[in-house]
Amino acid sequence: MVESEQDVALEDTDRIEGRSALVNNTNATLALASAVRSTLGPRGSDKMLVDENGEIVVTNDGVTVLETAKVEHPTANLLIATSSAQDRIARDGTTTSVLLTAELLRNALELSRIGVHPTIIINGYQIAAEESLSQLDEIARDASDEDLMAATATTMAGKIDTTLAETMTGLALEAARALENEEGGDDLERIRIKRLKMTGGVAADSEIIHGLMLRKQRLDFTTDGHSNGGKIAIIDGGLENRELELDAQIEIRSTGVLSGFQERKSAKLAEQVASLSSLGVDLICVRDGIADEATPLLKEAGITAYRRFEQEDLERLSILTNAKMVRDVNRISADDVGDYSKRSADKIDDAWHVRIDGGRGAMTALLRGTTPIMREEVNRAFDDALGVAFRLVREPKVLPGGGGTQTHLARHLRSFATTQKGREQLAIEGFADALEVIPRVLAENAGLDPIDEILALSAAQAEHGAWYGLDAMSGEKSDMGDSGIQDPLFVARQALTGATEAAITVLRIDDVLWAHVEPKTPDWSNQIDDD
Repeated sequence: MVESEQDVALEDTDRIEGRSALVNNTNATLALASAVRSTLGPRGSDKMLVDENGEIVVTNDGVTVLETAKVEHPTANLLIATSSAQDRIARDGTTTSVLLTAELLRNALELSRIGVHPTIIINGYQIAAEESLSQLDEIARDASDEDLMAATATTMAGKIDTTLAETMTGLALEAARALENEEGGDDLERIRIKRLKMTGGVAADSEIIHGLMLRKQRLDFTTDGHSNGGKIAIIDGGLENRELELDAQIEIRSTGVLSGFQERKSAKLAEQVASLSSLGVDLICVRDGIADEATPLLKEAGITAYRRFEQEDLERLSILTNAKMVRDVNRISADDVGDYSKRSADKIDDAWHVRIDGGRGAMTALLRGTTPIMREEVNRAFDDALGVAFRLVREPKVLPGGGGTQTHLARHLRSFATTQKGREQLAIEGFADALEVIPRVLAENAGLDPIDEILALSAAQAEHGAWYGLDAMSGEKSDMGDSGIQDPLFVARQALTGATEAAITVLRIDDVLWAHVEPKTPDWSNQIDDD
């Protein structure tokens, strides 16, 4: 038999085709989902993550577990990307999106075994997802202040203890409401609020400062460290003479030339300081360095200076004080100067900190903990709570937690499936079954029988409505609105959309090619003609 050109081209490649590709991809997805399955819900377990250097992270945050894991399988990496997108867009629901994706693929594999083509499954999943999204809007409620608090607290259920969760919830909502009317993108809360981890005190001592606090010490300790208000200039560069960028040598044949050269440098710095002083500036923050010759000039002008700022901190300071970042001090104008209401310098935890208050949309979260591991966990919990709270105040819609939303969608889709023609009915029923993975895992992690709990919850919803769910702490089925167990609408919507898109992406794959040859730079020498 003559070997085909295609076989020759793929002789250094492993190939998995058709249903075998679906089996391989589904198994990889299920294996990854099992790594975070036990973290779901208030009764979820923690994971200890240890890196190559022996650094330890203890968390039950799904996206943290997945992003820390070293995964080589491409489909597993697709699942991690879905989880990361959920975290980026909604700040919560990462474990839910992973479990739902894996369950959709498991059910798709079962459907393929009985002869349902992947194209039919994809079509059915798309129909089911569209119907589910419309149902989310129907059962969602407008959130009151108590609902906002409950939904934000639900975000942290199981991540930290209940008392600390209340503290983080209050801080997150305080910060979110301060940013409610601010303009900016979806990452506004991460840009405007600086997280500062402090070693002193316990986690419950964490607080929000409506100002900017930084680990900085002033350039000259003889200048004023405290002020009840003043004007500030922000320099996006340095207060120093520029160095020559050319590799050149200057030959000086007399001491007078050298002294004149130094005098001109000093005169230029004096001119810059005088320009700042004429505008009434008493505080400057510089991204780069400040020349030693400028230090006495600044002191004489009554200007306190700080240097070596991160770009993000300068941007927050600009928002806080309404000062514009200026690169050339000689061109600074009165319109570029900002104002602050208060400034203080204190030594905290053996490090100098400066606090600047301005009354505008930039804040600092002082996050405390007794150990580095605790401080990291508090930081992650606050970050999740703040992300959810910030989006909640902009879209105040909530759904029942405790698996109530998914149970209602599953019940609705099973009835809805009978209205469809063809084998799409089977795919819609598979989608409904996949949704029940959430109440099932919640029950498992709470030590309850998942089958009994799903049946009981379905019966409770048939009698009392869609807002009945499972209280994993007590094991009771109750109204989630009354129990304070609520999920934001945008979290459930993104989890449903992201999981469906990820599952459909995998279902479209019917051929997986694994190359044996390591990638290398091709040799083009035989294609270059000699002149």
